[in-house]
Amino acid sequence: MLPVFDSFRDLTLASITLRLCLAVFCSGLVGIERAVKRRPAGFRTHILICIGAAMTTMTSQYLLLVQEYYTDIARLGAQVVAGISFIGAGTILVTRQHRIKGLTTAAGLWASAIVGLALGAGFFEGGLIVTALIILAEVFFSRLEFYLLDTAPELSLLIEYGNRNTLDQLLLLFQKESIKILDMQVTRSASSKKHNASVIFTLRLERKHNGAGEILKAISSTEGVMSVDEL
Repeated sequence: MLPVFDSFRDLTLASITLRLCLAVFCSGLVGIERAVKRRPAGFRTHILICIGAAMTTMTSQYLLLVQEYYTDIARLGAQVVAGISFIGAGTILVTRQHRIKGLTTAAGLWASAIVGLALGAGFFEGGLIVTALIILAEVFFSRLEFYLLDTAPELSLLIEYGNRNTLDQLLLLFQKESIKILDMQVTRSASSKKHNASVIFTLRLERKHNGAGEILKAISSTEGVMSVDEL
């Protein structure tokens, strides 16, 4: 443990102020990254959750050390860990293309609550280290994740098209690019008189392809293709 924080381990006014200020600082760093990317839970949401969790831990300590209520000091903190799931669930969305969005934001909210619990308990080193790791994961590891997704050998696509010959053109495109079709599911809208159909392809790309971006551009430029979404 760092000796610089030793005088703040006890529940004093200076310690309470430091814990709450660090909670605002650490959660604010995480929340800024989410706000820049226009996620539903951004700067203020992360701060409120973190300081609330920190205050919960300090309340538990206050009841035990000052009021001398001999109860389970971890009970309130456990309720924070469980209760934050409801807020996190509100940030998770399933689009019409059956894509799931908001998982990273929900995980960030949960991690911010844990940081608040750690800082509220006076575990300053753990809270600061976890904050740095969260920012590292959300800012820098995201680039690695996008690279891995772009160079992944398998690709699942949902393609909507309105031309009867479009599917044949897509099959010819895959044959030309030496793309192997692992699975194909075709559905047609029964509520429309037009030929509105969609197909889900599971494709295997060859090593010669530079990435999924080129394949998506080629598919999007195919005549009759209305939309292309990666699953």
